[in-house]
Amino acid sequence: MTSVQATLFSMQDRAYKIFNAKLIPTISPDKVIGVRMPQLRKLAKEMIKNEVTTNFLSALPHTYHEENVLHMLIISSIKDFDEAIKAYQTFLPYVDNWAVTDCQTPAIFKKNPKKLLPYIDEWLTSSQEYTVRFAILQLMNIYLAEENFNETIPQRVCEVESEAYYVNMMRAWFFATSLAKQYDATIPYINERRLDDWTHLKTIQKARESSRISPETKDYLKTLKKPSN
Repeated sequence: MTSVQATLFSMQDRAYKIFNAKLIPTISPDKVIGVRMPQLRKLAKEMIKNEVTTNFLSALPHTYHEENVLHMLIISSIKDFDEAIKAYQTFLPYVDNWAVTDCQTPAIFKKNPKKLLPYIDEWLTSSQEYTVRFAILQLMNIYLAEENFNETIPQRVCEVESEAYYVNMMRAWFFATSLAKQYDATIPYINERRLDDWTHLKTIQKARESSRISPETKDYLKTLKKPSN
């Protein structure tokens, strides 16, 4: 056992392991140690200043889910854009579940939206399910902001073709959020049924569950649930 694994097991909460493993059905429960996110964030901050970190980041693939989360948290703190991109390009192919992709949006990405977009376009065409999910998440978290938005952003997500559940769940989450933040640019995708039926209906469901969508809009979206012929 590596020193990082030993540290993680010293933080193990067995009840939380059982709970968390159920939330990540795409990986074996044996790969989940059971460490809560606040502890992982604290450990990541400590490891950023630790000489063990370089060896840890290069030791891919990791064995445990928490190692992958820790890896994602550490590289999200990188302050140089090119270094961060290199770290993500190396790590993303090893990501095997949604909980790793979704745990952090790097601050350096938020500061460099124009430089980031070509890499997002590359990730969107990846054959790796969670690389695509990560790319859509960045579009949602960074590019729906008024200062970064343009009408090509939802089009990018619309054009993603995938049968992967966690990709299409993220597409639906993106469009539900986009309805809240960029309604005028987004509603045509729903009105004109530009999405596949599953993502269309899931988008409406998530939007109608959102506190950021008005009751009037929720009622209107309900009228758009009828499946296409």
